[in-house]
Amino acid sequence: MINISNLSFRYGKKEVLTNICMKLETGKIYGLLGENGVGKTTLLKIICGLQEPSGGSCAVFNENPFRRKPSFLNRIYYLPEETEYIQNDFTIKYFAKINAPFYPKFDNIKLDTILKEFDVDSDRKLNKLSYGQTKKAAIAFAIATNVDLLLLDEPSNGLDIPSKTIFRKIMAEYCLDTTCTIISTHQVRDLENIIDPIIILDNRAVLLNESLERISERLYFGIENTLPYNTLYSEPTLGGYLCVSENNGQGESRVNLEALFNTTMQHKSKIKELFKTA
Repeated sequence: MINISNLSFRYGKKEVLTNICMKLETGKIYGLLGENGVGKTTLLKIICGLQEPSGGSCAVFNENPFRRKPSFLNRIYYLPEETEYIQNDFTIKYFAKINAPFYPKFDNIKLDTILKEFDVDSDRKLNKLSYGQTKKAAIAFAIATNVDLLLLDEPSNGLDIPSKTIFRKIMAEYCLDTTCTIISTHQVRDLENIIDPIIILDNRAVLLNESLERISERLYFGIENTLPYNTLYSEPTLGGYLCVSENNGQGESRVNLEALFNTTMQHKSKIKELFKTA
């Protein structure tokens, strides 16, 4: 699906990405995590062809995305963090009518169903919606495209707590097995239980690109009364300490995404060593 090799990107003299390598597959919902400014949005724009790499390569469906062929564009959908581009005098229904024909597998029934689950009226004009309602409408349209590659940049920003719960349900229920979905976020808790594998990026490396199953095999997440000697990361909780350590036979544990991210950022070399492909 996506093959990125030694990719780099710079704005003028400022290098944003350096030697990024990864392969992404169909049928998975990837969580793209990273500190602010490491280039998550830039990477999404390169994947969908809105930016051209300064070096290396990015192939999607064995094509160069930057050529922006119509046969390529109708297989992908990129939803940016800010949705002002649909803040116009159209109703949601009319916006869908004029844009759906670009996507051969667009599903109007799915769009209506998701809008109803979000409690958004398709007859409302986009410029009369709140920011959160606009975000819901944009998410509904994006998922209804049924594209082969779906890119969502900070989709949970602007959603209230009940809407975030509905968003997770919608992603789990309506994303197709034939779609590769990449969700860039810093709101890690918003996406727990739906993203797998996990990609953790800094601007000079992909620090982690692993399934939750393999992460649980290599790392142990637990609540401890005292800090174990081999703790990589810990934080105080009401029940003691949330600890992340190497898994030396403790068995599987539930991966805490925030703790995983903090562990990775504090122990970049160690994490790359633990997950090094044999």
